[in-house]
Amino acid sequence: MPTARLISTAALLSTATLLSCSLAACAPTERDAGRGADGTAAASDRPDENRLRQQTLDWRDCPAPSPVQGGGEAPAPLPDGTRWQCATMRAPLDWEKPGGKTIGIALIRARSSGDADDRLGSLLFNFGGPGGSGVAALPAFATDYEELRTRYDLVSFDPRGVGDSRGVRCLDPEAAQEAEEKVDQAPDDGGDESDALVELNELIAAACEKNSGDVLPYVGTTEAARDLDLMRQILGDDKLHYFGISYGTQLGGVYAHLFPERVGRAVLDGVVDPTQDMMEGALGQAAGFQLAFEHFARWCVEQRCTLGEDVEAIVETAVDLEAELDDTPLATSDGGELDGDEVISAITGSLYSQSFWPALLVGLEAVTGGDGDVLAELAEVLGQHGSGGDGDDGTEDDGDDDGTDDDPVDRSNENDAFRAITCDDSSDRYTVADVERRMPEFLEASPLFGPGLAWSALSCAGWPVPGEARHPEVSAPGAAPILLVGNTGDPATPYEGAARMAEALGEDVGFELTYRGEGHGAFDSGNPCVRDAVHAYLLDGRLPKRGAVCEPAPLPEGK
Repeated sequence: MPTARLISTAALLSTATLLSCSLAACAPTERDAGRGADGTAAASDRPDENRLRQQTLDWRDCPAPSPVQGGGEAPAPLPDGTRWQCATMRAPLDWEKPGGKTIGIALIRARSSGDADDRLGSLLFNFGGPGGSGVAALPAFATDYEELRTRYDLVSFDPRGVGDSRGVRCLDPEAAQEAEEKVDQAPDDGGDESDALVELNELIAAACEKNSGDVLPYVGTTEAARDLDLMRQILGDDKLHYFGISYGTQLGGVYAHLFPERVGRAVLDGVVDPTQDMMEGALGQAAGFQLAFEHFARWCVEQRCTLGEDVEAIVETAVDLEAELDDTPLATSDGGELDGDEVISAITGSLYSQSFWPALLVGLEAVTGGDGDVLAELAEVLGQHGSGGDGDDGTEDDGDDDGTDDDPVDRSNENDAFRAITCDDSSDRYTVADVERRMPEFLEASPLFGPGLAWSALSCAGWPVPGEARHPEVSAPGAAPILLVGNTGDPATPYEGAARMAEALGEDVGFELTYRGEGHGAFDSGNPCVRDAVHAYLLDGRLPKRGAVCEPAPLPEGK
């Protein structure tokens, strides 16, 4: 997955519970009071909503992504010369008060390359996280979606709390790194380490409240879904055409629940299980990452690697290596250290795509010989995301209508946004005792990944905003068919989630396609069968046959 589908692997064991699938709380709550069955505002609020729906977006050539979006260069024109355009949409800070303060939602688009008569509208993307900047991600992956551009404008956005959409800011990056380096993310020696982890989470929560307290109650998935519907209307579409990946599948499911009659052609890839609470989701991921690592280990054996003679031996090697380096980190040539947390981060990130498997093999073999440089580099590249960020001040008349930051910090706010959205969505607030009670289940699911995922359930400790529900509500009777793509080898959103999403959406709504592959998600694997099925539905409205299965390409060669 980036970020843009290399979702923050550091976030897996440090700042979040579920890599790409925090569990939103979308069941009706007090926030839904005064709303109709379709989630729209009560009649007394409609004049304000009408004003927002009638706004005109000021599309201009896109600048370089801001620091809180991840930085980099301005997006280059597409091969046919189409230039990327950016704009800011105003949305209510609090959807229950559409006449009150607003925030800027940063948007990006590439206009359709096809004939006007063939254009279906806009296709909105959410690439997951939660916390990743869609404004930065869409140009990076645009070539994957070029065929879809023949009938759609391609559109993405920074969800509220992310990047230039009033990005949540907690600890500054340097303070966050310093604090996290002092804490074991998977405590194993009793009360001192677990207490330190709780204190770290409480420290981060207090910083989030201090620096972004005004926006924290309003960054959940329900609010983002309502922003999606506002985008649909402003872009001029009767229906929402949507492509959601990883956490983006959760956002799509919540949208379908709130606005079933407004669902157009939608694809959800790398599907979140909407039936699980935070702890259940973490446990499912432990099993998913364990399965993915065993698939890697089987391939490793086929490559005649030196990590072990069979899958069980290779798993044991990795477990022992993590424990050894947790106690005594290995010095690297750049003067740094490789510890147990970084070993897990490198392995976890490498399981997001089978294209990383050869590098992981080299890194693990090298570290068993005393050289930690390759694994340290993998941990840095695949898990390097910072925190920080600050958007406009959330008012209608702040004079800063571009939604961007006047005084940005020097790193993306993905980790902070991940935590804020996760904790706003989920009502679960676990304790050390809860984790210790469930630890045997996590160790059974995965001796390698289980402990870290179990302890990550403490990430909302001390959070100043109560979460909405234990898991999202996605039932959408009457909605148009939604194509769900489940990958049997997916570590972050295990395959079973697609079937459960299909059942939760309702009969004749969720329509499942199976990909027997590796890595997170399916479409961006490049598998021709998956791509043909997605294109057929989004471009022509043709669903695959029920029970359809796509087979993978051969695994990569080894060393």
